Amino acid sequence: MKTSRRRFLTLTALGMAAGTAPVTLPAQNLPRPPQPARLRLSCQEGVAPGKTLTEKLDFLEAHGFEGIEPWGGGLQGRVEEFQKALQGRKIRVSAVCAGFDGVLISENEEVRQKAMRSIREILTAAGALGAVGMIVVPAFNGQTKLGHVEARELLVRLLPELGEHAHKAGTKILLEPLNRREAWFLRQLADAAAICRDVNHPGVALMGDFWHMTWEEPSDFAAFVAAGKYLQHVHIASRKERKMPGEDPGDNYVDGFRGLKFIGYQNFISFECGSKGDPRQSIPAAVRLLREQWEAA
Repeated sequence: MKTSRRRFLTLTALGMAAGTAPVTLPAQNLPRPPQPARLRLSCQEGVAPGKTLTEKLDFLEAHGFEGIEPWGGGLQGRVEEFQKALQGRKIRVSAVCAGFDGVLISENEEVRQKAMRSIREILTAAGALGAVGMIVVPAFNGQTKLGHVEARELLVRLLPELGEHAHKAGTKILLEPLNRREAWFLRQLADAAAICRDVNHPGVALMGDFWHMTWEEPSDFAAFVAAGKYLQHVHIASRKERKMPGEDPGDNYVDGFRGLKFIGYQNFISFECGSKGDPRQSIPAAVRLLREQWEAA
């Protein structure tokens, strides 16, 4: 490897000195994904139109959605409600969105333990509902006084316990990177993947959010490839105002979809957004856009 690199640099330098084009080496064959990626759409419960859970599920199923994403707060008391509502349907719970108490990487032990207890309770409910995982933000801006190094070390120390609880429940804890306006700690998928690698537990994974990635990732493709096997859930919204995909001019997800195809992504892409118009019209329009861009990727 060192010899090849030295040879490449030497030939390149000689070519530049002679005024000729740099020497290029043959392109390497990229590995094929373990299995073809699938576009499986999900929608947060609060985004889907309808007054009841049944109405929401009816709407989502009618427009080709395969998943629904409930809020984690109070979910323990709704497990039976969801189980009954999902009977006989093709749609399932995709992931559970946060909703826990406390702050996982707080400098205050009592606040941390509150988060640990609350997360474990929601993980149990997520597992009972067959969810891929529970989304967790370690801390929003202003919620911890710990520096990045201390916060990371603490998180890596706490995650194995939560990962073990998640694994036994049949689900995962999903770390979510945010943009810097919401959280300076954990902003890119590669950082979350490195934490998952260091923790090295099957119950610990990550998710990506196209809207947050707009502000933090130089390349959607590279971000998803860096996340690799740890990527277990995706959020999507318009790229600027966090509305329905397609409601901001130039909304484009092709680069990211190529990344998802490259890694053979199998899980859900879930709507987490508002809507400028009537969601009964904007959601079907967004679905059409995403299917077109998925095919183009």
